[in-house]
Amino acid sequence: MNGWAVVVAGGVVVGYGALSRRLSTTVVSGPLVFMLCGLAIGPLGLDLLDPARDLEVTRALLEGALVLLLFADAAGIRAGDLRREEFLPLRLLAVGLPATMALGWLAAWPLLPGLTVWELALVAVVLAPTDAALGQQAVSNERVPALVRGGLSVESGLNDGLALPFFVLALAAAGEGHGQPGIAETFLRALLLSGAIGITAGWAGASLLRWSLSRGWTSSDWQQFLALAVPVLAYALCVAAEGSGFIGAWVAGLAFGIHLRRTPADRETRPEGVEPEESARFTERLGLLLASLSFLVFGAVILGPVLQHLTWRPVVYGLISLTVVRMLPVAVALAGSGLRPASVAYIGWFGPRGLASLVFGLIAFEEHLPGGPLTSEVIAVTVGLSILLHGATAPYLGNRYGAWFTRRLRVDPNLRENALAHDDTPR
Repeated sequence: MNGWAVVVAGGVVVGYGALSRRLSTTVVSGPLVFMLCGLAIGPLGLDLLDPARDLEVTRALLEGALVLLLFADAAGIRAGDLRREEFLPLRLLAVGLPATMALGWLAAWPLLPGLTVWELALVAVVLAPTDAALGQQAVSNERVPALVRGGLSVESGLNDGLALPFFVLALAAAGEGHGQPGIAETFLRALLLSGAIGITAGWAGASLLRWSLSRGWTSSDWQQFLALAVPVLAYALCVAAEGSGFIGAWVAGLAFGIHLRRTPADRETRPEGVEPEESARFTERLGLLLASLSFLVFGAVILGPVLQHLTWRPVVYGLISLTVVRMLPVAVALAGSGLRPASVAYIGWFGPRGLASLVFGLIAFEEHLPGGPLTSEVIAVTVGLSILLHGATAPYLGNRYGAWFTRRLRVDPNLRENALAHDDTPR
């Protein structure tokens, strides 16, 4: 990687870090800043990063960020979250996510000629997971009902992991006959074996941390490092076994969080500052930093070259993917829930596509499928549009929706959206 590109990346981190709170209330989101800076140092601008030379660095950065965030998101999800947010995340995950994949598959047929049936399915699956970081103001605005904010956060934390089995199976089906493992072998290695490795790694890591906490032997710093090592080990073991490191990291996060929360609440035996609930905080923050840098590299190495030879089909499909393909399944999933149309539209719109889609798309591209270039172009354009549109609309629509909710609440105190009014603000 060009040394000046590293200087620019460091400067962007410093600059955005200094202005992050001020920019958080504007249309200039963090992912947008990093993506635009990436475009500026890519082939459309200073040409400091070369797509052919720096693709391995790009993949390592994106995969590292996704592994850490998959683990941290899964470790932070509690069974109580699903119960507390009542119907919303369960409907979005059990009905909305599969329906989004199916509708995305159907919508791709007329718009993406030349792709096989399974390559079309691959595009739909890759673009199904959402990324709350791209519309952070939409879920952090306290004027928005806690039910909606919490539901979107829980959905985003789980749907990328739930999409992983569909992704590995669709990739195996699309690559079968092109030197790639078949569906049966993929099922055994990527799903069953990787899941078993993830459970073992997560459970063992949490057990070790519980044992150390009960004796007061761990410091707050090394508690964080221990948690960071768990997804790294799970990923490496799965890759060594020719399975899916992402599934392993996500399952490890679920096992780690579930087992660690069984730690007794006896604070007297713990060193000062050591909290089991905070054990994955450093992992999450490091993942967010790597994700931000990933958007910079995405702009330079992936999106920049795509924009040089852009055609209308990926743009049209990207817009349909972010609107109809997301919003219609959400409306179906929330039918009969009691939520008002304004809430359903708000939840439907804020389904941005981000890091998971980029990593899945890059993996698919490196499998050298016949339709790989078109598939990658569609994914890159859709994520780029999402960064622009969701980031720009989050502050405005969040305030507008929050104002609507306040007005409606005066008329109807029993508004369905107000179900969590007395609960803590969702994480």
